[in-house]
Amino acid sequence: MAQAPAWLTYGFTYLAAAVIAVPIARALGLGAIIGYLAAGIAIGPWGLALVSNVQDILHFAEFGVVLMLFLVGLELQPQRLWSLRRPILGLGSAQMAGCALLLWAAAWALGLPWRMALVGALGLALSSTAIALQVLAERNLMRTDSGQKAFSILLFQDVAAIPILALLPLLGAVASAQPHSGEELAGEALRIAAAVGAIVLGGRWLLRPVLRWIARSKQPEIFTAASLFLVVGIAMLMLSIGLSMALGAFLAGVLLADSEYRRELETDIEPFKGLLLGLFFIAVGMSIDFGVLARAPGTMLALLLGFLAIKALVIWLLARATAMPYQERPVFTLLLAQGGEFAFVVFQTGASFGAIRSEAASLLIGAVALSMLLSPLLLVLLDRWLLPRHARLAPQPAMPDERTLREPQGAPVIIAGFGRYGQIVARMVLAQGLPATVLDHSVEMLEVAHTFGYRVFYGDATRVPLLRLAGAESARVLVVAVDAPEQSLKIVQAARKHFPHLQIVARARDVTHWHALRELGVQHAEREVFRASVASARTVLELMGQSAAEAQAFAERFTAHNMALSERMYAHHHDREAMIAVARQGRQQLVEQLAKERQERMAHGQVHSDAPPPDLEQKDR
Repeated sequence: MAQAPAWLTYGFTYLAAAVIAVPIARALGLGAIIGYLAAGIAIGPWGLALVSNVQDILHFAEFGVVLMLFLVGLELQPQRLWSLRRPILGLGSAQMAGCALLLWAAAWALGLPWRMALVGALGLALSSTAIALQVLAERNLMRTDSGQKAFSILLFQDVAAIPILALLPLLGAVASAQPHSGEELAGEALRIAAAVGAIVLGGRWLLRPVLRWIARSKQPEIFTAASLFLVVGIAMLMLSIGLSMALGAFLAGVLLADSEYRRELETDIEPFKGLLLGLFFIAVGMSIDFGVLARAPGTMLALLLGFLAIKALVIWLLARATAMPYQERPVFTLLLAQGGEFAFVVFQTGASFGAIRSEAASLLIGAVALSMLLSPLLLVLLDRWLLPRHARLAPQPAMPDERTLREPQGAPVIIAGFGRYGQIVARMVLAQGLPATVLDHSVEMLEVAHTFGYRVFYGDATRVPLLRLAGAESARVLVVAVDAPEQSLKIVQAARKHFPHLQIVARARDVTHWHALRELGVQHAEREVFRASVASARTVLELMGQSAAEAQAFAERFTAHNMALSERMYAHHHDREAMIAVARQGRQQLVEQLAKERQERMAHGQVHSDAPPPDLEQKDR
């Protein structure tokens, strides 16, 4: 029997561990992150030893963090990012400076060389962006005061990783007495500036036309491939010059945040991000070196508790100084007190450049990994025993002066389809001051929408993740204005199943489509050409000699009768013969009723006998 290749065996092992551990952890109320970490410990070198190449997997899984930062960037328009500059620079710099300074002072006081103490302090001052954002999203805290401030600090840390990594070769050169020349430093700065400039200019002038061209192919899998190609390419560019892949992806996301393709990009990348983040947490669990813990348990425990305590003190004081609500401070403090995934890179790079000893780097990496395992457990303890009411706390509104820092809540109206029908609906809704989110998968319609200043997102509204990203969970009304009946019915089915609270207003192409919508429970379905046809018929009657009042009254009478007849036909729409019989009977009743009324008016002298009768045998389409 042929033996399975190594990559297939490893893939099966990772998936099996996640499928078993994560549901168990969620059932115990421990959260998915703890499940992934536990799965990594179980299959790693210190568990069942099913996987040995831990560092390779960790490097690959870090791409999950890259995808996560790209998606975070997509949620931040450049204007909003600029409005966040004060909390990013203020809170972020205060947290990094405060934590790094105290950690460096403590390490130096314990007798460590200043250089090693500085590298350790800078690495330990970083927090886990992956865990923090995951927990904030799970608890619906991103829009709270603590969520906004935590995001600002994490974003500053990701930016600060660049100068920290750039500092490590200098510290290593100081240790080896081989300082870099000014020309080398200038060349490094020019390469960094060129890479960032390429991302900014490319995102501004090149990416949108390319995405528009790809979208015209109308192949969803090609658009997905283009999304991944974009992120991978930017990550490779940043990595080639020694910068953070995650920061480059975040910058690209920000540049595409105003793009009409942002929702489709989110929908395409989200599944890959989830899987790779899970793999990242598994790799973190596998990377915990229990051998270091066994050789120096006292040192490891002191290091772990010491840096957590110092960081928690600084972060708690920052929360208090910024008047953060008391109920939000514990979670805010715990999320930022833990170590971060970029610390692995800092310590490994520092050891390679000689800025820190390899033994010390292994000890610090173990402490950071343990803190990432301990932090979700502490959150569970916080929720269950210390502050149980906080787990059920509803998100608090942000401070009044930070209102502009938050992205607006999801619009109450979602309009799927921006063709001739959806545009009229959008114009009337927006004219009344009601915000609306518009979805369309036609590039031409998007160009028209941008011309008139509408906010339209590219994507197929039949996809549940896209509806969720568009705000379907908080919206009140969904307008289904797409042209194709099959697509319309799919959208309604998805909305009925996943967002049952939505009131649906749908465009019906014809009677058959109207019946299908009614069968799905849509009470507000409008046939797209019916009223326009009635208006045209009313104009014909006026041109044939009827007064405007008579033509209008007949049009209203005909409309009411037709609506009632459609309801009667709906009861038999599965039986074609019965439905046709009901339609003929209804038309005959209308003809007889109108003829009777006409004779009565003639008897009273209200209508001349030679006036042409209205065309009552219009075919109902």
